[in-house]
Amino acid sequence: MANHKSAKTRIKRNNKRAVINGARRSRVRTFVKKVIAAVLENNKEAAKAAFLVAESELMRAAQKGVIEKHNASRTVSRLSKKIKAL
Repeated sequence: MANHKSAKTRIKRNNKRAVINGARRSRVRTFVKKVIAAVLENNKEAAKAAFLVAESELMRAAQKGVIEKHNASRTVSRLSKKIKAL
């Protein structure tokens, strides 16, 4: 257990950030799944609309440090490739 006030404060802050980061990561996964579902249904318009939202969420998560920037870029690239293949 932490003995210093600053260490206790850091533990609280880390726990708060863990909750926020977990929610953001979950949100990103949800939007990526929506794009993949639209691609599997061969619905190009729905896939494009879902892709715009997913791309925004992925880049925001990367900017906030929830996921790596290269990971976000790679995911966007792969989703885009699937949509173009429709």
